[in-house]
Amino acid sequence: MLLASPWRPRLAEGRGSASERLVEALARDIADGSLPSGARLPAHRPLAWQLDIGIGTVTKAYAQLERRGLVRSVRGRGMFVAGLPRAAGRTIDLSVNVPPQQLSDRLLAASLSDLARRLDADSFGAYAAPAGRLDHRALLARWLAPTGIAAAPERLLICHGAQHALAIAFAITCGPDTELLTEALSYPGAIALARRRGLRLTGLAIDEQGLVPQALDKALHEAKTAGRRAVLYITPTLHNPTTATMGEARRQDIARLCRAHDAVIIEDDIHAALAEPGTIAIAALAPERTLHVSGLSKVLSPGLRIGSLLVPEPWLTPALAELAATCTMASLLSCLIMERWLSEDTAASVTRSIRDEASRRVALARELLPPGTALSSGNGFHVWLPMAPERATALPARAAASGILLPAPEIFLADAQAPSWGVRLSLGGPKLERLQDALAGLRTLLLDGGSGPQSRAMP
Repeated sequence: MLLASPWRPRLAEGRGSASERLVEALARDIADGSLPSGARLPAHRPLAWQLDIGIGTVTKAYAQLERRGLVRSVRGRGMFVAGLPRAAGRTIDLSVNVPPQQLSDRLLAASLSDLARRLDADSFGAYAAPAGRLDHRALLARWLAPTGIAAAPERLLICHGAQHALAIAFAITCGPDTELLTEALSYPGAIALARRRGLRLTGLAIDEQGLVPQALDKALHEAKTAGRRAVLYITPTLHNPTTATMGEARRQDIARLCRAHDAVIIEDDIHAALAEPGTIAIAALAPERTLHVSGLSKVLSPGLRIGSLLVPEPWLTPALAELAATCTMASLLSCLIMERWLSEDTAASVTRSIRDEASRRVALARELLPPGTALSSGNGFHVWLPMAPERATALPARAAASGILLPAPEIFLADAQAPSWGVRLSLGGPKLERLQDALAGLRTLLLDGGSGPQSRAMP
């Protein structure tokens, strides 16, 4: 006699199709251990009846879960939970901004097995175009389409991660006379690149939507008056570190100002797939002057080193030359894995699960951190705690003594005189129970004076 499934049938809340919502409900319960490894899933027909959906909908959802390696089919017995890999350690790392783990060993094994069948020694041993195969670039272009970008595959370059794409964008747009404008608090990788290139870096005022247009207008006027060329590096969606996301009117203002001052824009859109549907990229508003940087590390897995750089036509030749000089060719192995995941809708399913899990972790942070803590969050997997400089500087050292790793606040400072500092908490890396321990420890530290929270919502 077959054992009944322990799962209580439900559809996740949201606007997706019934099959997508069923996938998300099951993926969430597998991720948090509510459905342990080996647990039996409900049979197709009874589940369809209980949820008032079609049997085909259940079949489609189960197939997606099996492609992701979260469940496995046993002939004659049914579908069972395969589970996710577990990790443990004494130190809890909230310093590295990685997505919650939603891949499985079975998905990776299946993808690599498929790759072994499709890839021959001659193809593996041949050099390819530095920017990648055109069909792979077309796949990435379709992945970007929901942000409003009509990307010609010929102008979309495959890079070794978004950081590589960003390095190419800086190299071809920022000469010796360039003033690189960015948010006063900005992505540490971009700050490090700018300083390594010896660029003049200017941090501009930000608010709850990110970069303030009036501050940009003033900086562009000053750069032009001083005879310097201005390039704007900006993260309009789920800004790192503050989590701010610009509304469309603000994006229109930024595009208009850069067009009026003839300034180049480098848009870091690495979190675009986690944004609210209908969020439009600045590259769609000012395509003639925007270099668009994206990638798959934050919305699928850091192990998939696929970045993309979309360039306007005038920048294509120097971008291809810089790409060839810094990588020789796109990784065929990574591109074939990307092809499988994007073609099968596996990528979209994993991204939905990452967003769902990220929302749960942000809610956990709101629940466990002290009441009144100023906590900014979007749809991503990090949160921002604004606080005075001395408190922000002290908290990581105190947390480290408790086994909790936090990033130093100074690494986010594009403007050393920024009026508001804070601490970024990256919630995606630890398993959920470990994250609960870390947040409980931080609660104690925040309540214990010296690093107490402030009441402002944003820097």
